[in-house]
Amino acid sequence: MTERLRTFGRTKSRTLSDRQQALVDELLPKIGIPASSVVDPAKLLPGKTKHILEIGFGGGEHLSGQAAHHPDIGYVGVEPFINGVAKALTQIEEGGLENVRLHEGDAREVMERMPDQCLDRIFLLFPDPWPKVRHAKRRFVQDETAAEFVRLLKPGGQLRVATDVKAYADHALWILRQTPGLEWQARSAADWRQPPVDHLTTRYETKQLGDCAPVFFDFIRV
Repeated sequence: MTERLRTFGRTKSRTLSDRQQALVDELLPKIGIPASSVVDPAKLLPGKTKHILEIGFGGGEHLSGQAAHHPDIGYVGVEPFINGVAKALTQIEEGGLENVRLHEGDAREVMERMPDQCLDRIFLLFPDPWPKVRHAKRRFVQDETAAEFVRLLKPGGQLRVATDVKAYADHALWILRQTPGLEWQARSAADWRQPPVDHLTTRYETKQLGDCAPVFFDFIRV
């Protein structure tokens, strides 16, 4: 069986602090998702008005911020970088957030275990850029993942992809606009050049590491 190409780089940097390690050992198992069975957001977070997936939540600022602003909505976050998971766990504990479930690993594996039309929204914000042409196959947005977005979103569900790397923006926009079932919502350049009103700026954005200003592509599942 051919090994799946990774869409992310390193999975750990510095050693976790004692507190972070304790949260990974004790809190993560309590709010984690099943290791191998069906991942149904409605069952993981029952009684919520909507269910949202954030792919690659980085340090967790956007995920925990959205969850704090919308306690009636359930959030599932997936991130392969253990240091980012630990930071998100710290924010979840400090905020007393009960509407978040986390998974450390590859989001594609989690998506494959989700039932059809189970999500109201998907966020893919500033994924690993893989800016070189020879690495394009490692970018998270591919024909296969775009089709999965369509499968998982309810009719009228929303997808937001953001990046600050021009090559990634061109790559993602081309694929998403060609994907049946997705409709780009931009009517003018300002619609994708200006941060959406509900966007929460992350620490990563403030570093300005990309080669262009951040762009935000909002799609609707039609």
